Amino acid sequence: MMDPSHSQHTVTLTVNGQRRTESLPPNLLLSEYLRDYLRLTGTHIGCDTSQCGACTVLVNGDPIKSCTVLAVQLPGAAIDTVEGLGRPGALHPVQEAFRADHALQCGFCTPGVLMTAVALLNRDPHPTEAAIRRGLDGVICRCTGYENIVTAIAHAGARMAAPQEVSQHVD
Repeated sequence: MMDPSHSQHTVTLTVNGQRRTESLPPNLLLSEYLRDYLRLTGTHIGCDTSQCGACTVLVNGDPIKSCTVLAVQLPGAAIDTVEGLGRPGALHPVQEAFRADHALQCGFCTPGVLMTAVALLNRDPHPTEAAIRRGLDGVICRCTGYENIVTAIAHAGARMAAPQEVSQHVD
């Protein structure tokens, strides 16, 4: 049997703005890397089959389910997790809208929903309700009816777009 330590792969990733070069096993899932190596436990593992979306992170700005991609498949990638969104006293607009609009309950799906919402709003700061619901496809929340989540995403989009729109009109 081959010693697994000999099959390590060196990969460079930027996680929440911090560049890291790591020697990783070729079969290490991105979710395992984030949780077990970096202790970024906000990336939740719910199903291990890409069904629930609780493990969603952004890779180069796109939402991906980290339980179904290998870390070594992402050389040079920029990965953003929920821990990189904001901090106490300086929440990201999506986090603030979720707080203000009561858009969470148990919180298990919340990291995946937040990361999916950020990606959606970065592409379209003024999505329709239908676009928000389509954008959330693949992220399952078992506690809510999504109403407050959809409202919060719309409110966050308006907050995120406002400074850009003001600067465009000032010029």
